Amino acid sequence: MAKMRKKTDLPKKVCVVCGRPFVWRKKWEKVWAEVKYCSDGCRMRKGRASQ
Repeated sequence: MAKMRKKTDLPKKVCVVCGRPFVWRKKWEKVWAEVKYCSDGCRMRKGRASQ
């Protein structure tokens, strides 16, 4: 069984839309390098952020 990691030890990024920090999630394991947004809401607002 794999060892559990503490949440504080997980990689972090900052959302390009809202500027809030977010941490790695299991569902992003294979695409972590491409993840830019903290949520679907921010992903959908990406075009409106500059207006």
